[in-house]
Amino acid sequence: MFINFNVCSSFMYSESTQNSGQQTKLPTDAKGRYFIDRNGTHFGAILQFLRTQRLPTENILEVYQEALHYDIKSLVKQLQDSAQVFGETVGRQQFIARVPNYQENLEVLVRVARAEAIAARHSAVIVCVIRTEEDLDRCGNAVSNLEDQEVVRFGPWKAPPTAIDLLDCIKIDVEARGYKVRYEPHSSDRGFLFKTNDDFLYKLIFTWW
Repeated sequence: MFINFNVCSSFMYSESTQNSGQQTKLPTDAKGRYFIDRNGTHFGAILQFLRTQRLPTENILEVYQEALHYDIKSLVKQLQDSAQVFGETVGRQQFIARVPNYQENLEVLVRVARAEAIAARHSAVIVCVIRTEEDLDRCGNAVSNLEDQEVVRFGPWKAPPTAIDLLDCIKIDVEARGYKVRYEPHSSDRGFLFKTNDDFLYKLIFTWW
């Protein structure tokens, strides 16, 4: 017996392996296919695992999120042991959890970038990355040299990763929302360059088209 799925207009089918007699509660579309109102990009990998128990070899983090959504415990457990998911959940996520107000500052960063995007191909947001408590005053002095420019501050944090590691995390999370972004040291109009691990100001540059 084959079961047809409509995952947001991505049509797939799978051979049923259920013999428990339980009835599914999924809605169906006009042609009787089970309708799942969710992006179907990685649903094929889910079906492949259910059919063959074969783990995906690509887009591991994305398939892991789908497995969590569908509550496929066996797939979740096996993917948690993969290097990609382990590094994301135990390494990166544990790090950004130690950066105060990380998610809130990320929202501010995106909001400022969007506000600066009117009639422009690029927009830049200045961020101040503070590694330690001792850096707070020096960062304040650097920010005070900027005239009427909004600065989004990240840190300080108590964990080994560096400022560049944090910037990489910001880039990963912003691009996960569909934006194209890069970062570079901030250069003032006076030509003074903040460029080493002892300095704090960077530009996040968004490209819109």
